[in-house]
Amino acid sequence: MGRLIALLLGGFGLGAYLRRRRSRQSVPEYSPADELRSKLAETRTAEEPEPEQGLETELEERRREVHERARAAIDDLS
Repeated sequence: MGRLIALLLGGFGLGAYLRRRRSRQSVPEYSPADELRSKLAETRTAEEPEPEQGLETELEERRREVHERARAAIDDLS
């Protein structure tokens, strides 16, 4: 009786494996996600503005100030 149950369970398992394997092979190669990624990449390259020189120097100053404050805070904690 135990062998019969094991044989049936093995058969069900093999059938499920083969069905899953067959369904993976039938997946279409076309992916809407790939199309959306390519459109997004095109729009990003087309819409990227050139950085302004004044804005860049302002960012550099802000970064420098933030780093100086962080270093001062670390020194105070030490």
